[in-house]
Amino acid sequence: MASSRRPGCPGGADQPPAAPGASPGRPTSRDVARHANVSQATVSLVLGGKWQGRVSARTAETVRTAARELGYRPNLAARSLRLGRTRTALLVVPALTHDYFARVHAGASRVAAEHDFGVVLYPSPAGTGPAVDPFGSARAALDGVIASSMAADALAALREGGLPLVMLDTDPAGDRAAATVNLDIADGMRQAAGHLLGLGHLRLAHLAAAVDTWTFRERARALSEAVAAAPGAVVRTERSALDVEDALRAATRALTARPRPTALVCDDDLLAAGACKAARRLGLRVPEDVSVTGFDDLSLATALEPELTTVRLPAEEVGAAGMRALLAVLAGRAPGAPVLPVRLVRRGSTAGPPEAGTGTGAPESH
Repeated sequence: MASSRRPGCPGGADQPPAAPGASPGRPTSRDVARHANVSQATVSLVLGGKWQGRVSARTAETVRTAARELGYRPNLAARSLRLGRTRTALLVVPALTHDYFARVHAGASRVAAEHDFGVVLYPSPAGTGPAVDPFGSARAALDGVIASSMAADALAALREGGLPLVMLDTDPAGDRAAATVNLDIADGMRQAAGHLLGLGHLRLAHLAAAVDTWTFRERARALSEAVAAAPGAVVRTERSALDVEDALRAATRALTARPRPTALVCDDDLLAAGACKAARRLGLRVPEDVSVTGFDDLSLATALEPELTTVRLPAEEVGAAGMRALLAVLAGRAPGAPVLPVRLVRRGSTAGPPEAGTGTGAPESH
């Protein structure tokens, strides 16, 4: 059978013609340098993610554009042997079923791709508890670790291996990590509490996540301080696992107590979903009889009816900032300790307390 390849075209009939400025065969960094009219050293700095402070952002974009146009792909195997790195980060999260952590992964992967890094996603099988070392003797295949504080106990073996560790949503005073990336969790809870107190609620119940981590301790502390500063306001706490059914039981306990709270402040949107479910089963209307707030702004928040007033966390930016911090550590630069702002999104699940009339909690338009 006759060959379909054309003479002189080793890639076959489907091989696209080389881009202008490229050498025959696989494009090289020299081709990229010629195409971008820069030195090979500049190409190495840009594609190696070490250009900040050395070349301009405009030059870096010119190099990246040239690499894309030529179809250049760095020889990662050769680079790994030369540098002793595989350009691979491990992202450890407590669960893949929670779309907050899916968005964290999306943000980390986006920044990693811009620097020719790969991201391996590892869900701690025990959730927030200890987990086996996911790589064992193969941990040398990693350059660093980014981890949620909720999965911190899964990292003991990896920390012992000396890998750079970036912690997300964790106590900034801790000394376990090379860098931290935090959300302004306390301010988020202050915004939620201030919203409810401003509507006239004085009897609040806190559906608190039964997870002993810094982020949930911060929520409890900020809520307690906000309520203590409001004359006549009180808050009681019911703990719940991070699932809808346990939240239903916790909210039922809160709503059958006397005097009944007029608002439920939930540590997570899943807990808020359980709270809304409990209210319906008890014949209570949300928000006419009881207001409900959440935390995270998951896709679930707008699937509920009425839609949930909740604190929006910029999950993708958390992942992106975590990856940038790890890259800084690997490059020997100071990573900083960013604290990302959060904001309350007001929707239909909150209104004034029943004693004060129907009240209005104007939903935010989308």
